[in-house]
Amino acid sequence: MLQGAPLRRPVRSRLRFPPFAAAALALHETQDCVRIGGGMDNWQFWLIAGAVTLAVAAVLLRAMARAGDDLRAAAEFDIKVYKDQLTEIERDLTRGTLPPEEADRQRAEVSRRLLEADRAAQAGNGPVRRGGIPVAAAVVAVILAGAFLAYDRLGAPGYPDLPLSLRLQMSEDLRAARPDQATAEAIAPKAEAQPVDPAFADLIGKLRAAVAERPTDVKGLELLASNEARLGNLPAARKAMEQLVAAKGDGATAEDHAALAEVMIMAAAGVVTPEAEQALTRALALDPDNGTARFYSGVLMAQVGRYDVTFRLWAPLLDTAAQDGGPQDAPWIAPIRAQIEDIAFRAGEKYTLPEAVMPGPDAGDVAAAAEMSAEDRQAMIEGMVAQLDTRLQSEGGSPEEWARLVNALVQLDRLPEAQAAYDRSKVALKGDTVGTSALKELAVTSGLTP
Repeated sequence: MLQGAPLRRPVRSRLRFPPFAAAALALHETQDCVRIGGGMDNWQFWLIAGAVTLAVAAVLLRAMARAGDDLRAAAEFDIKVYKDQLTEIERDLTRGTLPPEEADRQRAEVSRRLLEADRAAQAGNGPVRRGGIPVAAAVVAVILAGAFLAYDRLGAPGYPDLPLSLRLQMSEDLRAARPDQATAEAIAPKAEAQPVDPAFADLIGKLRAAVAERPTDVKGLELLASNEARLGNLPAARKAMEQLVAAKGDGATAEDHAALAEVMIMAAAGVVTPEAEQALTRALALDPDNGTARFYSGVLMAQVGRYDVTFRLWAPLLDTAAQDGGPQDAPWIAPIRAQIEDIAFRAGEKYTLPEAVMPGPDAGDVAAAAEMSAEDRQAMIEGMVAQLDTRLQSEGGSPEEWARLVNALVQLDRLPEAQAAYDRSKVALKGDTVGTSALKELAVTSGLTP
């Protein structure tokens, strides 16, 4: 990160896409359109689907009707058989080949079966049987109507196949379509000029002149990059960071490369350009766990539609932050928490957002909290937030402290108070372009009004 004015901040609000991703947006909008009924215009699909549905319904109803007819025919056949058996019993009794007691027993058994067969035949012709077909038809109609309604809302008639190979190719096409750093900076909205103290402006002018005379002076470049960013001169800050990394050569750290990528992304209005991607790659090669580089690499993957990669990059950052000793106040925690559930959904992952961890308590606070009830711990957390709020209102504070307050209130689900704190921070940090920009991004990702 830049010395003196950390540039660690989200540059992407909730699933916001840069202009180069218009193709992906158009694809998603087409899918959304057909999912809310836009596909109804595809009359050929609905005509074929309707014809097939009616044919299937007719077959089912015919089968139900034939089942009743078959049952009635079987019962009538049984009746004829049982009547013949009764006649045969009387004939055997007359001939004396069947004892009277046995004849009575067989006559009673066959008569019982005859009555059952007669009841079955009557049921096939009765009101219950006659009403069964309309009821079945009504049930089929309701099921079919529900199926069509569900498909109209959730399905995508007319939507083309989108196999994995095509989606990967689309992602690569989006990646190739990104503007380079110079183009992205040229089309980026220009930051509103902030009033600068004349004495400070004079010092910055001298610093620029000194760096121009000594372009490999590491300390001078660090100061210049930091202060250019503070003034909102992001392209100038990017150039200074490039010089700084070049001056350090092989001694440049993962943080240096991540800071360069960050200021490039900020200067490009949130687009992770190919040059910024190269800086991120170098940062991760030096330190695969660098949080800043992993965060912005995830932003890049989301911008090109690879939400699965974004999820794999971001989820471990939250898991680490939730552990004891994790970077609980890292600036990328809030934007990741605000977006990762959407990212997980798009990636097809089942994900439960870990419980937010409030930054700030020391070892004594932790030990005391361990002995508290859940209600007491919540009260302690709210007390810490209230103390921070009071101090910032009376004494002011850094952008990071204001961001911590806003984020804490958001995590406590006290959004009106978070909005009020954000509004106060804009007044307190007036003139600090970098600080207010970072807080604005936090507000957007947290659902506040910037």
